[in-house]
Amino acid sequence: MPRRRVIKALTKTQKRKKEHLEICLDTESVTSASGTGLNRYRFVHNALPELDIDEIDLSTTFLGKRLQAPILISSMTGGFDLARKVNRNLAAAAQSLGLAMGVGSQRVAVEEPSAAGSFEVRDVAPDILLFGNLGAVQLNYGYTVEHCRRAVSMIGADALILHLNVLQEAVQPEGNRNFKGLGEKIAAVCRELEVPVIAKEVGNGISVDAAIRLQRAGVKALDVAGYGGTSWSAVEAQRAVKQGKRPDTAFAAWGIPTEEALVSVRQALPDIQLIASGGVRSGVDIAKAIALGADLGAFGQPLLAAALESSAKVIEFIAGVIHELKVSMLCVGAVDLTALRKAPLVRQS
Repeated sequence: MPRRRVIKALTKTQKRKKEHLEICLDTESVTSASGTGLNRYRFVHNALPELDIDEIDLSTTFLGKRLQAPILISSMTGGFDLARKVNRNLAAAAQSLGLAMGVGSQRVAVEEPSAAGSFEVRDVAPDILLFGNLGAVQLNYGYTVEHCRRAVSMIGADALILHLNVLQEAVQPEGNRNFKGLGEKIAAVCRELEVPVIAKEVGNGISVDAAIRLQRAGVKALDVAGYGGTSWSAVEAQRAVKQGKRPDTAFAAWGIPTEEALVSVRQALPDIQLIASGGVRSGVDIAKAIALGADLGAFGQPLLAAALESSAKVIEFIAGVIHELKVSMLCVGAVDLTALRKAPLVRQS
């Protein structure tokens, strides 16, 4: 007789991750209402750019690795079967287009090793710049540099994201809310881990003060992940409703807009590598972010529907974003990203 497959029940963490993915598919209900602030800027149009669009160079280097375009596929999911399909389709697209990618929080796989396969993508994306991911707050709940090494080793990551999600943890019923002394523990990970550490917010922005402290702790890059995109407080509010609990809606507009976080952190830290995410949705957004000081633009939630279908659909979506970026550069006369960073932007009131 054929062996019957034993299906293990999902752990509480796996169930939560699955709920997050399902809720995030409904874009409008979890997107911050006030916008990123990027719409306050416009480029000065160049009617005579003297460029061939096919010769525009989007390549860049991030954390020492060459990318074909300044795009990061943001950390989103992992921990269950459907997440495996999402991650593998995203990774295959990143491999095809020469982009960077981060996986979702690997805590679920650290605690339940059978979930590790949902994060493993190196067989379909051997060459990409790949980021592991753990919640920084877990360092206050028993996690050590060894857990960080486990996350890196699990997927063959080139760097580790430590994400900072204070508001999400605070409003989440199962949240970990003790962030005291975390800076010192992040510094210890930066000193001892064999790969670079990236600090990332999850949609409420990084302030100048926090950015300076994180750089002093040893992080090599920051993802400002500002207000304007997916609102994790809104996601948790929807989870509360589904569980028959009172949703916490007081923080729907809480956070630093992506534009404000990006501009202020770049002015304070001119040399650190910066990722702009939080409501970045188009090639024009990425062009503006780079002109404002970002090294990479990142997005995740807009790719979910495509990633649930196929890697080809993800490639099609991102190819459109890349085309928009190239058109933006043509129309400001920027042959490469160095020139784009010098392109004049007008801030509108």
